[in-house]
Amino acid sequence: MPKQQILVLDPAATDPDAEHQALRERGPATLVDILGVRAWSVSDPVLLKRLLTSKDVSKDGRAHWPAFAETVTTWPLALWVAVENMFTAYGTNHSRLRRMVAPALSARRTAALQADIEALVTGILDDLDALPAGETVDLREHLAYPLPIAVISQLMGVPTHQRIDFRTVVDNVFATHLSAEEQAANTAALYRLLDALIEIKRTEPGEDMTSLLIATRDDEGDGSTLSHAELRDTLLLMISAGYETTVNVIDQAITALLTDPQQLTHLREGRCTWQDIVEETLRHQPAVKHLPLRYALTDIPLPDGQTIKAGEAILASYAAANRHPHWHQDADRFDATRPSKEHLAFGHGVHFCLGAPLARLEVATALRLFFERFPNVQLTTEQAGLKTLSSLISNGHTSLPVRLRPTPSR
Repeated sequence: MPKQQILVLDPAATDPDAEHQALRERGPATLVDILGVRAWSVSDPVLLKRLLTSKDVSKDGRAHWPAFAETVTTWPLALWVAVENMFTAYGTNHSRLRRMVAPALSARRTAALQADIEALVTGILDDLDALPAGETVDLREHLAYPLPIAVISQLMGVPTHQRIDFRTVVDNVFATHLSAEEQAANTAALYRLLDALIEIKRTEPGEDMTSLLIATRDDEGDGSTLSHAELRDTLLLMISAGYETTVNVIDQAITALLTDPQQLTHLREGRCTWQDIVEETLRHQPAVKHLPLRYALTDIPLPDGQTIKAGEAILASYAAANRHPHWHQDADRFDATRPSKEHLAFGHGVHFCLGAPLARLEVATALRLFFERFPNVQLTTEQAGLKTLSSLISNGHTSLPVRLRPTPSR
Protein backbone atom coordinates (compact mmCIF):
# COMPACT_ATOMS: atom_id res chain seq x y z
CA MET A 1 0.00 0.00 0.00
CA PRO A 2 1.18 3.60 -0.56
CA LYS A 3 3.20 5.07 2.29
CA GLN A 4 1.15 7.48 4.40
CA GLN A 5 2.37 10.78 5.74
CA ILE A 6 2.82 10.70 9.51
CA LEU A 7 -0.19 12.17 11.31
CA VAL A 8 0.86 14.78 13.87
CA LEU A 9 -1.38 14.48 16.92
CA ASP A 10 -2.63 17.80 18.29
CA PRO A 11 -1.01 18.33 21.73
CA ALA A 12 -3.89 20.60 22.77
CA ALA A 13 -6.51 18.06 21.63
CA THR A 14 -8.77 20.77 20.25
CA ASP A 15 -10.94 18.33 18.24
CA PRO A 16 -10.33 14.81 19.56
CA ASP A 17 -13.34 13.17 17.89
CA ALA A 18 -12.18 14.31 14.44
CA GLU A 19 -8.64 13.13 15.17
CA HIS A 20 -9.84 9.70 16.29
CA GLN A 21 -11.92 9.40 13.11
CA ALA A 22 -8.85 10.27 11.06
CA LEU A 23 -6.88 7.52 12.82
CA ARG A 24 -9.54 4.92 12.05
CA GLU A 25 -9.69 5.99 8.41
CA ARG A 26 -5.95 5.38 8.04
CA GLY A 27 -6.28 1.68 8.85
CA PRO A 28 -5.76 -0.64 11.84
CA ALA A 29 -2.52 1.13 12.77
CA THR A 30 -0.82 4.24 11.47
CA LEU A 31 2.33 6.18 12.18
CA VAL A 32 1.80 9.29 14.29
CA ASP A 33 3.91 12.00 15.82
CA ILE A 34 3.17 12.39 19.53
CA LEU A 35 5.02 15.48 20.75
CA GLY A 36 7.99 14.71 18.53
CA VAL A 37 8.11 10.94 19.08
CA ARG A 38 7.14 8.58 16.26
CA ALA A 39 4.81 5.74 17.23
CA TRP A 40 2.26 3.38 15.73
CA SER A 41 -1.21 4.47 16.82
CA VAL A 42 -3.44 1.39 16.97
CA SER A 43 -7.16 2.14 16.65
CA ASP A 44 -8.53 -1.21 15.48
CA PRO A 45 -9.88 -3.02 18.57
CA VAL A 46 -9.10 -6.52 17.29
CA LEU A 47 -5.50 -5.64 16.53
CA LEU A 48 -5.16 -3.63 19.73
CA LYS A 49 -6.37 -6.51 21.90
CA ARG A 50 -3.93 -8.83 20.16
CA LEU A 51 -1.02 -6.49 20.78
CA LEU A 52 -2.01 -5.84 24.38
CA THR A 53 -1.84 -9.57 25.13
CA SER A 54 1.20 -10.38 23.00
CA LYS A 55 4.50 -11.40 24.60
CA ASP A 56 6.13 -9.69 21.63
CA VAL A 57 5.02 -6.28 22.98
CA SER A 58 6.60 -4.75 26.08
CA LYS A 59 5.99 -1.68 28.26
CA ASP A 60 9.62 -1.58 29.44
CA GLY A 61 11.20 1.22 27.44
CA ARG A 62 14.57 0.92 29.17
CA ALA A 63 14.95 -2.64 27.96
CA HIS A 64 13.07 -2.63 24.67
CA TRP A 65 13.02 0.86 23.12
CA PRO A 66 16.29 1.82 21.42
CA ALA A 67 15.23 5.49 21.46
CA PHE A 68 14.62 5.51 25.24
CA ALA A 69 17.84 7.15 26.46
CA GLU A 70 17.81 10.01 23.96
CA THR A 71 14.05 10.54 24.25
CA VAL A 72 13.60 10.87 28.02
CA THR A 73 15.96 13.86 28.23
CA THR A 74 13.80 16.06 26.00
CA TRP A 75 10.31 14.53 25.67
CA PRO A 76 7.51 16.24 27.63
CA LEU A 77 5.94 12.82 28.32
CA ALA A 78 9.18 11.30 29.63
CA LEU A 79 7.61 10.44 32.99
CA TRP A 80 5.09 8.16 31.25
CA VAL A 81 7.88 5.91 29.98
CA ALA A 82 10.55 6.44 32.66
CA VAL A 83 8.66 5.57 35.86
CA GLU A 84 9.72 2.34 37.56
CA ASN A 85 6.49 0.62 38.54
CA MET A 86 4.09 -1.96 37.17
CA PHE A 87 2.91 0.53 34.51
CA THR A 88 6.23 0.21 32.65
CA ALA A 89 7.19 -3.31 33.71
CA TYR A 90 7.34 -6.46 31.57
CA GLY A 91 7.15 -10.19 32.28
CA THR A 92 8.01 -11.46 35.76
CA ASN A 93 8.97 -7.98 36.94
CA HIS A 94 5.45 -6.78 36.14
CA SER A 95 3.95 -9.76 37.99
CA ARG A 96 6.10 -9.01 41.06
CA LEU A 97 5.08 -5.34 41.23
CA ARG A 98 1.41 -5.97 40.49
CA ARG A 99 1.21 -8.69 43.13
CA MET A 100 2.32 -6.24 45.82
CA VAL A 101 -0.40 -3.71 45.01
CA ALA A 102 -3.31 -6.01 44.17
CA PRO A 103 -4.47 -6.69 47.77
CA ALA A 104 -5.27 -3.00 48.32
CA LEU A 105 -7.68 -3.04 45.38
CA SER A 106 -9.25 -6.47 45.84
CA ALA A 107 -12.97 -6.97 45.27
CA ARG A 108 -13.48 -7.43 49.01
CA ARG A 109 -11.69 -4.23 50.00
CA THR A 110 -13.41 -2.28 47.23
CA ALA A 111 -16.88 -3.46 48.29
CA ALA A 112 -16.06 -2.50 51.87
CA LEU A 113 -15.60 1.11 50.71
CA GLN A 114 -19.23 1.42 49.56
CA ALA A 115 -20.48 3.06 52.78
CA ASP A 116 -17.51 5.44 52.93
CA ILE A 117 -18.01 6.48 49.31
CA GLU A 118 -21.72 7.09 49.86
CA ALA A 119 -20.91 9.21 52.91
CA LEU A 120 -18.36 11.25 50.96
CA VAL A 121 -20.80 11.84 48.09
CA THR A 122 -23.56 12.81 50.52
CA GLY A 123 -21.30 15.37 52.17
CA ILE A 124 -20.38 16.87 48.79
CA LEU A 125 -24.04 17.03 47.78
CA ASP A 126 -24.98 18.67 51.09
CA ASP A 127 -22.57 21.49 50.24
CA LEU A 128 -24.11 21.83 46.78
CA ASP A 129 -27.61 21.72 48.26
CA ALA A 130 -26.80 24.78 50.35
CA LEU A 131 -26.26 26.92 47.24
CA PRO A 132 -29.05 29.33 46.23
CA ALA A 133 -31.48 28.07 43.58
CA GLY A 134 -30.50 29.20 40.11
CA GLU A 135 -26.80 29.58 40.92
CA THR A 136 -24.32 28.14 38.44
CA VAL A 137 -21.83 25.60 39.78
CA ASP A 138 -18.92 23.80 38.13
CA LEU A 139 -19.56 20.10 38.72
CA ARG A 140 -16.08 19.07 37.61
CA GLU A 141 -14.63 21.21 40.37
CA HIS A 142 -17.29 20.58 43.02
CA LEU A 143 -18.24 16.91 42.46
CA ALA A 144 -16.03 15.10 39.95
CA TYR A 145 -12.78 16.20 41.62
CA PRO A 146 -13.38 16.02 45.39
CA LEU A 147 -14.78 12.48 45.51
CA PRO A 148 -11.91 10.57 43.84
CA ILE A 149 -9.29 12.67 45.61
CA ALA A 150 -10.88 11.89 48.99
CA VAL A 151 -11.19 8.17 48.22
CA ILE A 152 -7.64 7.63 46.96
CA SER A 153 -6.22 9.83 49.72
CA GLN A 154 -7.98 7.69 52.31
CA LEU A 155 -6.75 4.50 50.67
CA MET A 156 -3.17 5.73 50.36
CA GLY A 157 -3.04 7.75 53.59
CA VAL A 158 -2.38 11.12 51.94
CA PRO A 159 -2.70 13.83 54.63
CA THR A 160 -5.31 16.51 54.02
CA HIS A 161 -2.69 19.26 53.74
CA GLN A 162 -0.98 17.46 50.82
CA ARG A 163 -4.07 16.80 48.70
CA ILE A 164 -4.23 20.14 46.87
CA ASP A 165 -0.53 19.97 46.03
CA PHE A 166 -0.87 16.42 44.72
CA ARG A 167 -3.83 17.45 42.60
CA THR A 168 -1.85 20.26 40.95
CA VAL A 169 1.15 18.15 39.99
CA VAL A 170 -0.91 15.12 38.92
CA ASP A 171 -3.07 17.32 36.67
CA ASN A 172 0.13 18.51 34.99
CA VAL A 173 1.33 14.93 34.43
CA PHE A 174 -1.68 14.45 32.16
CA ALA A 175 -1.26 17.82 30.39
CA THR A 176 0.37 17.51 26.97
CA HIS A 177 0.63 21.20 26.13
CA LEU A 178 3.48 21.85 28.58
CA SER A 179 7.11 22.05 27.48
CA ALA A 180 9.75 19.52 28.45
CA GLU A 181 11.20 22.06 30.90
CA GLU A 182 7.81 22.66 32.51
CA GLN A 183 7.20 18.94 32.82
CA ALA A 184 10.65 18.37 34.32
CA ALA A 185 9.93 20.98 36.97
CA ASN A 186 6.56 19.39 37.64
CA THR A 187 8.15 15.96 37.99
CA ALA A 188 10.64 17.33 40.51
CA ALA A 189 7.80 18.87 42.53
CA LEU A 190 5.88 15.60 42.36
CA TYR A 191 8.80 13.57 43.69
CA ARG A 192 9.31 16.05 46.53
CA LEU A 193 5.72 15.44 47.56
CA LEU A 194 6.12 11.68 47.31
CA ASP A 195 9.31 11.74 49.38
CA ALA A 196 7.53 13.84 52.01
CA LEU A 197 4.63 11.36 52.07
CA ILE A 198 7.05 8.44 52.48
CA GLU A 199 8.80 10.22 55.34
CA ILE A 200 5.48 10.97 57.07
CA LYS A 201 4.32 7.37 56.79
CA ARG A 202 7.67 5.92 57.81
CA THR A 203 7.57 8.04 60.98
CA GLU A 204 3.86 7.70 61.68
CA PRO A 205 2.51 4.62 59.86
CA GLY A 206 -1.21 4.07 59.55
CA GLU A 207 -3.72 1.56 58.18
CA ASP A 208 -3.12 2.60 54.57
CA MET A 209 -1.44 1.26 51.44
CA THR A 210 1.52 3.66 51.62
CA SER A 211 2.41 2.46 55.11
CA LEU A 212 2.02 -1.17 54.01
CA LEU A 213 4.34 -0.75 51.01
CA ILE A 214 6.94 1.07 53.13
CA ALA A 215 6.83 -1.62 55.81
CA THR A 216 7.21 -4.37 53.25
CA ARG A 217 10.25 -2.68 51.74
CA ASP A 218 11.89 -1.84 55.08
CA ASP A 219 11.30 -5.30 56.54
CA GLU A 220 13.06 -6.95 53.63
CA GLY A 221 16.01 -4.63 53.94
CA ASP A 222 17.79 -5.95 50.86
CA GLY A 223 15.58 -4.20 48.33
CA SER A 224 14.32 -7.47 46.88
CA THR A 225 10.70 -6.33 46.98
CA LEU A 226 10.70 -2.64 46.06
CA SER A 227 13.58 -0.32 45.33
CA HIS A 228 13.17 3.27 46.51
CA ALA A 229 12.41 4.32 42.93
CA GLU A 230 9.80 1.55 42.62
CA LEU A 231 8.22 2.58 45.91
CA ARG A 232 7.94 6.22 44.87
CA ASP A 233 6.68 5.40 41.40
CA THR A 234 4.16 2.86 42.67
CA LEU A 235 2.72 5.54 44.96
CA LEU A 236 2.70 7.94 42.00
CA LEU A 237 0.80 5.43 39.87
CA MET A 238 -1.82 4.66 42.49
CA ILE A 239 -2.44 8.28 43.46
CA SER A 240 -2.57 9.65 39.90
CA ALA A 241 -4.48 6.79 38.27
CA GLY A 242 -6.70 6.58 41.33
CA TYR A 243 -8.22 9.98 40.88
CA GLU A 244 -7.55 11.71 37.54
CA THR A 245 -9.27 9.06 35.43
CA THR A 246 -12.31 8.80 37.73
CA VAL A 247 -12.74 12.58 37.58
CA ASN A 248 -13.06 12.34 33.80
CA VAL A 249 -15.61 9.52 33.85
CA ILE A 250 -17.89 11.40 36.28
CA ASP A 251 -17.51 14.53 34.13
CA GLN A 252 -18.28 12.70 30.86
CA ALA A 253 -21.19 10.71 32.29
CA ILE A 254 -22.95 13.83 33.59
CA THR A 255 -22.28 15.59 30.29
CA ALA A 256 -23.82 12.71 28.33
CA LEU A 257 -26.92 12.57 30.54
CA LEU A 258 -27.52 16.32 30.44
CA THR A 259 -27.05 16.64 26.68
CA ASP A 260 -29.31 13.66 25.92
CA PRO A 261 -32.17 13.61 28.48
CA GLN A 262 -33.56 10.46 26.85
CA GLN A 263 -30.80 8.51 28.58
CA LEU A 264 -32.12 9.57 31.98
CA THR A 265 -35.60 8.61 30.84
CA HIS A 266 -34.30 5.14 29.93
CA LEU A 267 -32.83 4.89 33.40
CA ARG A 268 -35.90 6.10 35.27
CA GLU A 269 -38.19 3.82 33.27
CA GLY A 270 -36.01 0.77 33.92
CA ARG A 271 -34.53 0.24 30.47
CA CYS A 272 -30.99 0.59 31.82
CA THR A 273 -29.13 0.85 35.13
CA TRP A 274 -26.50 3.17 36.58
CA GLN A 275 -23.96 0.47 35.77
CA ASP A 276 -25.07 0.67 32.13
CA ILE A 277 -24.54 4.44 32.19
CA VAL A 278 -21.04 3.95 33.58
CA GLU A 279 -20.08 1.32 30.99
CA GLU A 280 -21.45 3.32 28.06
CA THR A 281 -19.53 6.37 29.28
CA LEU A 282 -16.35 4.30 29.44
CA ARG A 283 -16.98 3.11 25.89
CA HIS A 284 -18.09 6.43 24.42
CA GLN A 285 -15.70 8.76 26.26
CA PRO A 286 -12.94 6.75 27.99
CA ALA A 287 -10.99 8.64 30.64
CA VAL A 288 -7.74 8.09 28.72
CA LYS A 289 -7.65 8.76 24.96
CA HIS A 290 -4.13 7.57 24.14
CA LEU A 291 -1.80 5.71 26.51
CA PRO A 292 1.98 5.98 25.99
CA LEU A 293 3.82 3.67 25.22
CA ARG A 294 4.52 0.04 24.29
CA TYR A 295 7.34 -1.41 22.19
CA ALA A 296 7.64 -4.18 19.63
CA LEU A 297 10.13 -6.92 20.58
CA THR A 298 10.08 -8.36 17.07
CA ASP A 299 8.72 -7.39 13.66
CA ILE A 300 4.91 -7.46 13.83
CA PRO A 301 3.03 -7.78 10.50
CA LEU A 302 -0.19 -5.77 10.28
CA PRO A 303 -3.43 -6.80 8.53
CA ASP A 304 -2.95 -4.20 5.78
CA GLY A 305 0.56 -5.34 4.84
CA GLN A 306 2.54 -2.84 6.90
CA THR A 307 4.98 -3.93 9.60
CA ILE A 308 5.73 -2.58 13.05
CA LYS A 309 9.49 -3.06 13.22
CA ALA A 310 11.23 -4.42 16.30
CA GLY A 311 12.04 -1.56 18.67
CA GLU A 312 9.35 0.76 17.37
CA ALA A 313 6.92 2.42 19.76
CA ILE A 314 3.20 1.63 19.90
CA LEU A 315 0.46 3.98 21.12
CA ALA A 316 -2.74 2.41 22.41
CA SER A 317 -5.47 4.72 21.07
CA TYR A 318 -8.32 3.59 23.30
CA ALA A 319 -10.82 6.33 22.45
CA ALA A 320 -10.52 5.72 18.72
CA ALA A 321 -10.78 1.94 19.18
CA ASN A 322 -13.83 2.14 21.43
CA ARG A 323 -15.85 3.80 18.67
CA HIS A 324 -14.65 1.62 15.81
CA PRO A 325 -17.64 0.96 13.49
CA HIS A 326 -16.67 -2.71 13.12
CA TRP A 327 -17.04 -3.16 16.88
CA HIS A 328 -20.21 -1.23 17.70
CA GLN A 329 -23.18 -0.23 15.58
CA ASP A 330 -23.75 3.53 15.48
CA ALA A 331 -20.61 3.75 17.59
CA ASP A 332 -20.50 7.55 17.86
CA ARG A 333 -23.88 7.67 19.61
CA PHE A 334 -24.16 7.41 23.39
CA ASP A 335 -26.77 4.74 24.12
CA ALA A 336 -26.92 3.21 27.58
CA THR A 337 -29.42 0.61 26.33
CA ARG A 338 -27.12 -0.88 23.67
CA PRO A 339 -26.76 -4.64 24.30
CA SER A 340 -22.96 -4.67 24.20
CA LYS A 341 -20.95 -1.86 25.72
CA GLU A 342 -17.62 -3.66 25.53
CA HIS A 343 -14.67 -1.27 25.66
CA LEU A 344 -10.96 -0.91 26.31
CA ALA A 345 -11.16 2.00 28.75
CA PHE A 346 -9.32 0.05 31.46
CA GLY A 347 -6.88 -1.59 29.07
CA HIS A 348 -6.68 -5.30 28.28
CA GLY A 349 -4.52 -8.25 29.24
CA VAL A 350 -1.98 -8.34 32.08
CA HIS A 351 -1.95 -4.54 32.38
CA PHE A 352 -5.73 -4.30 32.87
CA CYS A 353 -6.37 -1.57 35.45
CA LEU A 354 -6.41 -2.90 39.02
CA GLY A 355 -8.54 0.04 40.11
CA ALA A 356 -11.37 -0.59 37.65
CA PRO A 357 -13.85 -1.94 40.27
CA LEU A 358 -13.18 1.05 42.54
CA ALA A 359 -13.61 3.54 39.71
CA ARG A 360 -16.88 1.91 38.65
CA LEU A 361 -18.16 2.01 42.23
CA GLU A 362 -17.25 5.67 42.70
CA VAL A 363 -18.82 6.80 39.43
CA ALA A 364 -22.05 4.81 39.83
CA THR A 365 -22.49 6.01 43.42
CA ALA A 366 -21.81 9.64 42.53
CA LEU A 367 -24.25 9.59 39.60
CA ARG A 368 -27.03 7.81 41.48
CA LEU A 369 -26.95 10.07 44.52
CA PHE A 370 -26.43 13.25 42.50
CA PHE A 371 -29.41 12.75 40.18
CA GLU A 372 -31.60 11.65 43.09
CA ARG A 373 -30.78 14.92 44.85
CA PHE A 374 -30.92 17.17 41.78
CA PRO A 375 -33.34 15.62 39.24
CA ASN A 376 -33.83 18.90 37.35
CA VAL A 377 -30.18 19.83 36.90
CA GLN A 378 -29.35 21.54 33.60
CA LEU A 379 -26.20 22.50 31.72
CA THR A 380 -25.80 26.26 31.48
CA THR A 381 -24.08 26.02 28.09
CA GLU A 382 -24.48 24.01 24.92
CA GLN A 383 -22.30 20.90 24.68
CA ALA A 384 -20.29 22.59 21.93
CA GLY A 385 -19.43 25.29 24.44
CA LEU A 386 -17.69 22.87 26.80
CA LYS A 387 -13.92 23.19 26.43
CA THR A 388 -11.93 19.96 26.39
CA LEU A 389 -8.76 19.54 28.42
CA SER A 390 -5.51 20.38 26.65
CA SER A 391 -4.33 16.80 26.72
CA LEU A 392 -3.75 13.93 24.33
CA ILE A 393 -4.18 11.62 27.30
CA SER A 394 -6.82 12.90 29.73
CA ASN A 395 -10.36 13.01 28.33
CA GLY A 396 -12.52 15.55 30.12
CA HIS A 397 -13.60 19.18 30.21
CA THR A 398 -11.98 22.19 31.80
CA SER A 399 -15.29 22.86 33.57
CA LEU A 400 -18.84 21.53 33.68
CA PRO A 401 -21.17 24.44 34.49
CA VAL A 402 -24.69 23.52 35.57
CA ARG A 403 -27.72 24.97 37.30
CA LEU A 404 -28.77 22.52 39.99
CA ARG A 405 -32.34 23.82 40.24
CA PRO A 406 -34.45 26.14 38.11
CA THR A 407 -34.39 29.79 39.11
CA PRO A 408 -37.45 30.50 41.27
CA SER A 409 -40.14 32.45 39.44
CA ARG A 410 -40.96 35.89 40.82
